Amino acid sequence: MSRLKELRKYVDSELNKMEDVDKRTSAINHLYGVSLAATMIAKKRGLDPELAAMAAMLHDLHAYKIGSYDDHAHKGAELAREILEDLDLTDAAETDTICSAIYHHDDKLTVDGLMDEVLKDADVIHHCMNDMSKPIKEKEQARFDKLSKEFGF
Repeated sequence: MSRLKELRKYVDSELNKMEDVDKRTSAINHLYGVSLAATMIAKKRGLDPELAAMAAMLHDLHAYKIGSYDDHAHKGAELAREILEDLDLTDAAETDTICSAIYHHDDKLTVDGLMDEVLKDADVIHHCMNDMSKPIKEKEQARFDKLSKEFGF
């Protein structure tokens, strides 16, 4: 089984513990949607698409598990490190890359490392394109405009 499939199996088992069906469906939709977007962005930018997809699958898991977005990026990076070490899916450098991306993903106004930017951009694409009837958040507008140019949409 590929590393990404193994991680998805773990994430699915965690999400399936959510009792609220609507919240569980939303969580699955978001994590898989951001993961797909991260894969495409990383591939286009010459980065590791598998690591990008793995970071995306874990980026909001902490928030979904505890039902709160308070400091979710930083706490989510800690949870991701625990999961990756327990599952033994990545080496130390890969784990650091994934956890850095998760740690920084909520700060959309700052530019960080290359993989951090992939996750931020994938998150913004999903937020902005999953439901086009919703207005784009002010903190995501500039990033979405830049992505629109980069990808021609």
